Amino acid sequence: MTRRRVWVLSTTRADYGLLYWLLREIDEDPDLELLLAVSGSHLSPEFGYTVGEIERDGFRIHRRLEVLLSADSRTAMIKAMGLAMLACGDALADDRPDLVVLLGDRFEIVPAALTAVAYGIPLVHLHGGETSRGALDEYFRHAVTKLANIHFPATETYRRRILQMGEAPERVFNYGAPGLDHLHRSEPIGREALAEALGMTLDRPTAIVTYHPVTSEPHQGTRSQVAELLEALEGYDDLQVVFSKANADSQGRDINAHLSQWCAAYPGRARLFDTLGQRVFHGCLRHLDLMIGNSSSGLIEAPSFRLPVVNVGSRQEGRLAADNVISVSNRVAAIRDGIEWALDPAFRARLAGLHNPYDRFGDGETSRRIKDTLKTLPLEAGLVKKGFIDMTMAGGND
Repeated sequence: MTRRRVWVLSTTRADYGLLYWLLREIDEDPDLELLLAVSGSHLSPEFGYTVGEIERDGFRIHRRLEVLLSADSRTAMIKAMGLAMLACGDALADDRPDLVVLLGDRFEIVPAALTAVAYGIPLVHLHGGETSRGALDEYFRHAVTKLANIHFPATETYRRRILQMGEAPERVFNYGAPGLDHLHRSEPIGREALAEALGMTLDRPTAIVTYHPVTSEPHQGTRSQVAELLEALEGYDDLQVVFSKANADSQGRDINAHLSQWCAAYPGRARLFDTLGQRVFHGCLRHLDLMIGNSSSGLIEAPSFRLPVVNVGSRQEGRLAADNVISVSNRVAAIRDGIEWALDPAFRARLAGLHNPYDRFGDGETSRRIKDTLKTLPLEAGLVKKGFIDMTMAGGND
């Protein structure tokens, strides 16, 4: 039997973390061949050159697609998308895989999706059906959903949204979020080892802070929002802060410059990391006192650790959130109120027994289920033909 060739694109440290166990499952299955392509911030020294982390994990890089520009603007993003289209066109023309797998909503994945469609290669999309109205990701995610042939949403709510978009029910599978397999399969880092990795003592309240660009709003708006966040943090002298850099979106470099300046002004209580790596990042969720910012990890991963999250601003607006999430505006007073509530022992006590809505089965086998589906799904000619299924005709697929 010919091995099924699965071409997977990863563009950031975040999507690699969500894809890790699925990549491992594909790579270790004798009936599948993993063709791993990396692009985006993985290849940028400014954002930690995280392709090195992937290689240290033992994965072979099949393709390196250089597309990022050094500029921090929407024009640079659009040009990067053009470069990605050219790079993916050449790569998929040479590779001709059986399946192309894309996760999420990054601008770099849209050209890859269009290229797969143009070549008639079945397209698989993970984490579709979600909403995040404060970012251009909202457009990119739904565009890829309509281009894709096979879907793996992370919750039942998102599965139903994909059906609402006219996708065939027998091609939409809800197994939960594959990134949460880490919590069941990986050896957790201890508190002392985490403190050493961070270069900080954890003898006082400590927050992990990640703030990404709100790309649906003007550049000046993001600058003022970061200033409000940092001003809110200034009011907590006893709160240590672990900053993780913003991603490689328009305005991301501007945010990172602000964070760097703030850490230089408060060297005794704050550190800025290009990338934490999956093990240290999950250690922060396990051992620190709260998360602040607008990262999707506060909604998808943090609930599994019963970690209070102060979700700032509109970037994640519309996403399904568990009771650990305190959503606030991007004003100083609102952020401080959110921090006060998150640090209140009464709030933390309320989170005991919290269920993560993104961890459907809770057994660490989501990636295996996805892999098995990719392995056994018939790749007949009709798979790449798209119809539109009206909601009255749509059924279920568990």
